[in-house]
Amino acid sequence: MKTPLLIAAACLLTLLSTVGAALPYPILPPLFAANAANDFNHFLGLPPKLLFGIALSINPLGLLIGSTLLGPLSDRFGRRPILLASATGAALGHAITAWALVLQSYPLFILARFITGLLEGNMPVARAMLADRLEGNLRVRALSWLNGANYSGWLAGPLLAGLTLGWGITVPFWIAVIALLGAAVLIAVTLPREMPSPHTSSWLQVARNKHAFQLLRTPSLRQLFYIQLAYTCGVTAFYEFYPLWLVEFGGYHSKGIAWMTAALCAVMTISSLLAGRSSEILPLERVRFHAYVAAAAIAVVGFGNTWLGLAAIILFGFPNAFYNALLPSWCAERFGHHGQGAVMGLISTTFCLANIIMAIIGSVLTLIDTRLILILGALLSAWAAWRIGHWQKELAELDQRELEAV
Repeated sequence: MKTPLLIAAACLLTLLSTVGAALPYPILPPLFAANAANDFNHFLGLPPKLLFGIALSINPLGLLIGSTLLGPLSDRFGRRPILLASATGAALGHAITAWALVLQSYPLFILARFITGLLEGNMPVARAMLADRLEGNLRVRALSWLNGANYSGWLAGPLLAGLTLGWGITVPFWIAVIALLGAAVLIAVTLPREMPSPHTSSWLQVARNKHAFQLLRTPSLRQLFYIQLAYTCGVTAFYEFYPLWLVEFGGYHSKGIAWMTAALCAVMTISSLLAGRSSEILPLERVRFHAYVAAAAIAVVGFGNTWLGLAAIILFGFPNAFYNALLPSWCAERFGHHGQGAVMGLISTTFCLANIIMAIIGSVLTLIDTRLILILGALLSAWAAWRIGHWQKELAELDQRELEAV
């Protein structure tokens, strides 16, 4: 097995998974804003905006569940079969999505988007695969490139939809089908067959007893969850509400927001390629530093003037990319014995959970002032950075006690 091919397969599948998640963003608004009522945008006589909100949220819900389950399932049945099943299943989900659009069937569309999200929650499996087979600086670099592929997908998805939508509303989804099937072939060729783990007997038992949240029974992993949840709540507050800040305080419209998002994604992608470089500074020290810098960038958007805020939005990509490259690599070293799939699943699931939490809180705070949710996000990320410093000391004391016991 060639290491470059292994990394390429993981990055390609991650890229396509996020492309699939972001694909409908430019497609859905016109469908639900159409003047002509049909069975799709007036299903059961419900308001189009309500139907639109459900259509947007159903895929992230699937991602949340998939991120929780697919990693532990890959610990039991192997990375290769889970990645193959998720890639081909997501391709089928996109095909059903295209069919639902042709039929103008809203229920089928919702079902297809949920299934697609469920199976596109396979980034923990790709992370675990790299963590299994790579070590040291190569592992850090590979995980950095994987994050770069993830960020690129959020840019490439809307871009793909915008460039191909003129040929037909279903064309972007059929392109995604072909690309995912190609990724499945690459995985089949690249990854060797694996023997299933003998520790559990069925996928249902794994889903019930070995999901990522079971790791919270371990005190150290529970601390990781609290820290990661606080940091990602800050990050998702930024992601979800800086476009609204751009409209209210920068006077931006859709095209301007798209360009700002493209610049942010480009910075995160480039930073991900640099984040894997070796350093003499301890990994958690670097993670803490970048968490503080990310919190400062979010705070500048919330407190600063328009021009400072615009610069902070783009520059936020640097610390966030480094944080997301360094933390999973450190977790792979520290907690890999719990199952790399489950550990990476916990990290990804926490991000999905933060999306839901901050969307709910933000919907209330923005009624008062959009800057409030950004300030709250900055405080949460800063607390996570502060807590990392204390947690690092606690882990060092724990390690010392274990050495003395031996």
